[in-house]
Amino acid sequence: MQTINVNGIKIGPGQPLALIAGPCVIESEALILQTAAEIKAICERQKMPFIFKASYKKANRQSITSFSGPGAEKGLRILQKIKDEFGVPVLTDIHLPAEAAPAAEVADVLQIPAFLCRQTDMVVAAAETGKALNIKKGQFMAPEDMGAIAQKAFRSGNRQVLITERGATFGYHNLVVDFRSLKIMQQMDLPVVFDATHSLQLPGAGSGQSGGQPQFIFPLARAAVAAGVQAVFIETHPDVQNALSDAATMLPLQKLETLLKQLKALDQIVKPLLESD
Repeated sequence: MQTINVNGIKIGPGQPLALIAGPCVIESEALILQTAAEIKAICERQKMPFIFKASYKKANRQSITSFSGPGAEKGLRILQKIKDEFGVPVLTDIHLPAEAAPAAEVADVLQIPAFLCRQTDMVVAAAETGKALNIKKGQFMAPEDMGAIAQKAFRSGNRQVLITERGATFGYHNLVVDFRSLKIMQQMDLPVVFDATHSLQLPGAGSGQSGGQPQFIFPLARAAVAAGVQAVFIETHPDVQNALSDAATMLPLQKLETLLKQLKALDQIVKPLLESD
């Protein structure tokens, strides 16, 4: 399995478990700076590599009245401030091919949202920036089909690719995680990330917005680490009840360090065992 390098953070076999974390969307500069500072401090205490994530735009809101972010210009300026003040890499979504190049001027990782993972022009435009890609597996995709998606990036000259599991559609208003998918995608020689928060969405089940089951974040994250993922993706917020996006699934920031301690302990047990698989 290949290892990708994001500004010195290595994600791949034999590397420490990495964390991709932050609020769902940029709500304000003050909140983003506060959250980044707290996550960085936690990760320094836990000696865990950390990539900050937040979206400057959420283009797939169910309701037209839902908060969708500050937009590219303001959002990228805030993400640049995170990099300057805290020295951590940043990840953000893009939703159109034309967004790839401007976002790549700031972001160290460009994320292809799950609903858009089959959009060839999106993947190619992101890959051609030379930045690392995090491609989320669509809720409608079989894990083995993600190999063809990754090939779009490879053939565009970019092998810095992560694949993220975030649940599969199970009837209406529900997602399930098939943990076999983690192993299947690892067999493509790609580092695999587990999204512990979006995997617990109840899409469209919250009267115009998605519901969620955050009580399962801890056990599913532990299960994914036990299965050998190379990184975990966790949306977290200091005031979840008043968050403007994905409030039903984000992990309260106050619980993050407890979870990371558990995941790090599991990772240290599991890694030697996986070498014999």
